Amino acid sequence: MSHDGAGPRAALRSVALLTAGMLAVPALAGCGSDDPAGKPLAGADIAEADRAKVADGGTLRWAVDTVPDTLNTFQADADTTTSRIAQAVLPSLYRMDGQGRAVRNPDYLESAEVVDTEPKQVVLYKLGQQAVWSDGREIGAADFAAQWRALSGKDTAYWTARNAGYDRIGKVERGRNDLEVKVTFSRPYADWKSLFTPLYPKEVMGTPDSFNDGAREKLNVTAGPFTVEKVDTDEKEVTLTRNARWWGDPARLSKIVLRSVAHDKRISALSKGTIDLAEIDPGAAGRITAAALPPAKSGSTPLAGPGADRSAADALRSWAVANGSDEEAADEEITARKKLRKKAEKYARRQKALGGFEVRKSLEPAYTQLALNGAEGPLADERVRRAVARALDRADIAEAVLEPLGLPAEPVGSHLALAGQAAYADGSGALGEQDAKEARALLADAGWVRGGPVEKKKDDEEEAAGAESEKDGTSGSESGDGEDADDGTYIVGEDNDKEDKSDKEDSGDGSGGSGGDDKAPRDSGTGTKQLNQGSAPGAYAPKGTAAPARAENAPVAKDGKALTLRFVLPSGPGSETSATVAGRISKMLEKIGIRTDISKVDNDSYFKDHIASGEYDLALYSWPATAFPATDARPVYSKPVPAADGSLNVEQNWTRVGTDQVDQLFDQAIGTLDDKERRSLIRKADSRIWAAAGSIPLFQRPQLVAARKNLANAGAFGFRTPVFEDMGFLKKSAQGPSGSPAGSGSAGSPEAKRPEESSGD
Repeated sequence: MSHDGAGPRAALRSVALLTAGMLAVPALAGCGSDDPAGKPLAGADIAEADRAKVADGGTLRWAVDTVPDTLNTFQADADTTTSRIAQAVLPSLYRMDGQGRAVRNPDYLESAEVVDTEPKQVVLYKLGQQAVWSDGREIGAADFAAQWRALSGKDTAYWTARNAGYDRIGKVERGRNDLEVKVTFSRPYADWKSLFTPLYPKEVMGTPDSFNDGAREKLNVTAGPFTVEKVDTDEKEVTLTRNARWWGDPARLSKIVLRSVAHDKRISALSKGTIDLAEIDPGAAGRITAAALPPAKSGSTPLAGPGADRSAADALRSWAVANGSDEEAADEEITARKKLRKKAEKYARRQKALGGFEVRKSLEPAYTQLALNGAEGPLADERVRRAVARALDRADIAEAVLEPLGLPAEPVGSHLALAGQAAYADGSGALGEQDAKEARALLADAGWVRGGPVEKKKDDEEEAAGAESEKDGTSGSESGDGEDADDGTYIVGEDNDKEDKSDKEDSGDGSGGSGGDDKAPRDSGTGTKQLNQGSAPGAYAPKGTAAPARAENAPVAKDGKALTLRFVLPSGPGSETSATVAGRISKMLEKIGIRTDISKVDNDSYFKDHIASGEYDLALYSWPATAFPATDARPVYSKPVPAADGSLNVEQNWTRVGTDQVDQLFDQAIGTLDDKERRSLIRKADSRIWAAAGSIPLFQRPQLVAARKNLANAGAFGFRTPVFEDMGFLKKSAQGPSGSPAGSGSAGSPEAKRPEESSGD
């Protein structure tokens, strides 16, 4: 995907000096004796069980977002389902552990190590003796060499989406025997463990035709615990079957069916028994949790579902109308009552079916950020971006999203790693903590000052009131907060009234308003007579009266134009969290005088038409964590450069904010083989990304997964790469009290009986 920039980023000398000053201390933040990486905030929740307790056979039906357009993960249209399939059917030389760190996969590798660094870096791979492709051929150097040639970038006939790392390889050759592969690099490459995962057979990588088209809809040769049986676009599912030539621990499941189910349809699919495992949103998680609660007493009002919001008075009124003398009204009410009863019965049936599931939860290896488009407009000025960032209470945002789910609510402190990963360190100190006063000072330094467009009444009565107040001898330039006002007058209108109330709710201590009538200014303590409680909105306060609490939050403006930022959000299913976060951010920015214009757009066009094209000021989207930030994060934060056609080549840096220094630190880290030194470089790069304030990490994304209670070794994986051969349904003898209901059997086992229900929603 190509991304065209919207315009050059403004570069001001005063901004550069400000950045340099802020970075002087945080650059040393990671140099202490304690490991700043810490531990993961949440572990995997997969109902881990010993393989001996897992039954042999059965089909796991797993909800996914799409049936992929390609099975080749190195093509541009590959997606998360492509990667999930590759994990199950192809060699992964390294996989992620519970701390998000790359660990050797013993099913394929006996060892892999750097055996030489001078004059060239050389890595020697020793393959497992039993590692073979599904056609019986040994995995070997020919497969490594074919993948290197396809992904090196030298042959443009290969339609590759990425070649990072492969472009640094000089040659791939056989070692002392068929089980050894020797890879020599032309330039040092620290993230060599990221290569050859997944590893495709030479039958796929050998020619441009086989690479471009041969692996889009089928993989004839694989080497994992499962193989691809078929890709059915009509039924919207991919079927994986147990690999008879797999040499590792035999897969417990006979089949895995990856079925495309929209997020807003998953609770229905779960209740109908058509899927066994699905990532879900908080609303669906609440329904499954509620299904485990004791049923409401007969005749009582349901706690949830149709009719849950009807009070006893509503029910009595409905009964009265249905049994009243007005026949037409009675007929309508009887019909409505029947429809409501049917909906309630259907809801109850589905809730009963959901009783066989549980919610497994962790934190995704991904974080949500606030992106600030620095290509043009007010956010091209780094001082404005920093003001936005300093206004945010990131802890409050994380708590709002994660605490209701019972997950650790800690703001993310790094752009390049998550807590527990080797490169993690909290670099947010390079930006500074939340401070509204500092944020307003940054805006003022950039020319955005209070006194933006405020509608002022100019009728004769108000002018007379102003003249009368002058007679009192009070000075209109004094304000109770000790700061000079623009003209000594403060107008409290209807819109500001609403803002006062919301501020009081946010603060929780009543300090955001005046107490009593929000339209009356607070008592300054000077003995000045206050306005009557019944004063009309828009009236002038007497001179010398303390400024209303929100006066300092008045809109900021420059050249007569208020500072308003376009905040673009997706609008489809699952976007409720984004809307909640955006609402809180908008209130926080309002407190420093920045207004937001929230625009909700269709999910399908969100990235293509808005984020990638730069049609936004503020936006929310997420980035996955990686064990190889020097390689994988560089295109996300590298400085955009002009392309030959005059456009701006931003790679994946959709904020259009970057610096030469960040690029240099990434380049140094990629070529540094010493782990400790590389981590230090990554952390320094992160500090400078924080200081540039192009993107502000907010929270690690929640991971909520609905799973059948008797499904083992699957669910919310967190950092961990799934171990597909261990997944399966517990033997009946291994099921506890929370297992599947008596007599229902395992939903994925041969004897299971699946609940059926009409498809109407």
